[in-house]
Amino acid sequence: MGVVTMAWNTCDVCDRFKAADPADLRVWPGSRWMHLGGTRRMAGEVSTVRCFEDNSRVKEAVESPGGGRVLVVDGGGSLRRALLGGNLAAAAARNGWAGLWVHGAVRDLAELREQPIAILALGHVPLPTERQQQGLRDVPLLLDGSPVRPGEWLLADDDGVVVLRQAPTDGPG
Repeated sequence: MGVVTMAWNTCDVCDRFKAADPADLRVWPGSRWMHLGGTRRMAGEVSTVRCFEDNSRVKEAVESPGGGRVLVVDGGGSLRRALLGGNLAAAAARNGWAGLWVHGAVRDLAELREQPIAILALGHVPLPTERQQQGLRDVPLLLDGSPVRPGEWLLADDDGVVVLRQAPTDGPG
């Protein structure tokens, strides 16, 4: 994978790759996601978690070295239990994750805003999960009908989320 700087934004990427095969460029509208972290932009290689109302695998992931990656969490769209809160967001920032994209709920909004990391989620709820050691890490996901795979490249900002098969390696065009 190449290196991308935050000089890129989702609009630049879409302008540059709009004619790409849909397998190479996938886009999610910004209006669907809430920006809840201390920063509003993220870019990095994708790592994934699939779980439902159990954040055991999310905790494992954010407590491990992030290496500038983005953690994409498919929580099945559930807003009944929070998959991420202040402690796990702090761990993600401390361990070098570039951002977190949660297809589900988070909690501890004031604490999330204090972390120097981008966090996108469908919503928020104060109820935590019950950890039962369920879920899978680094598996392909299907979010809103479009695939997201480990090793792909994600960029997100106020305009939306873009996933590319590989990182753009030269400047915006």
